[in-house]
Amino acid sequence: MTTVTRASSADAVLTRPLVRALAVVALSFLLGGLTSYAQGFLPDSFASFANSASGWTVLTASLLYWSRMRTGPAAVLGAVSFVLLVLGYTVASQVRGLVYDPLLFSVVGVVAGPFVGMAAVWLRAAGVRAALGTALLAGIGVGEALYGLTVVRETTSPVYWTVIGVAGLALLAVMLVRRIRGAVQVALAVAGTVVVGVAFVAAYSGLGGV
Repeated sequence: MTTVTRASSADAVLTRPLVRALAVVALSFLLGGLTSYAQGFLPDSFASFANSASGWTVLTASLLYWSRMRTGPAAVLGAVSFVLLVLGYTVASQVRGLVYDPLLFSVVGVVAGPFVGMAAVWLRAAGVRAALGTALLAGIGVGEALYGLTVVRETTSPVYWTVIGVAGLALLAVMLVRRIRGAVQVALAVAGTVVVGVAFVAAYSGLGGV
């Protein structure tokens, strides 16, 4: 009985929004640092994960999806998570004797992070919210794939770019089957994915892919 009670108490603690938010904060900084070290041990075919916008987007979205936050807190945590990933990467890089300026991607995190956070928790919703969340996240995956397979194809392996593109399309397909219903919502998810993908390539090209 005591063991069951203690387990129930631990589960209750983990369901508290504040605890989950603090977990997202801590894990974001830790995972950001790990992406710096990952550049040293990931195989060439997947090295781009640790040096791409989609890598940090996947981590932010995964943490926020796990957190089950409401839309407002998810938007705030999305920005916080993305920026902490950048700062964790910066600190780890300095420990490794490397120099990295976090300003640009911190700004990107502040601007894009709230949308990624909202999109991640909206994957648990239905209807228009599910369609919009899917379009953003799937579009980022598809856009990163297009950018990688065209703009930087000469200097990077195509494997990661292909995988992230397939993952984006797989997310779209799963959501269309499980949560998105009706012609309008389907069109919103599909067209939105295309628009976000094209916009991603244009924006990332404008930033020089850094």
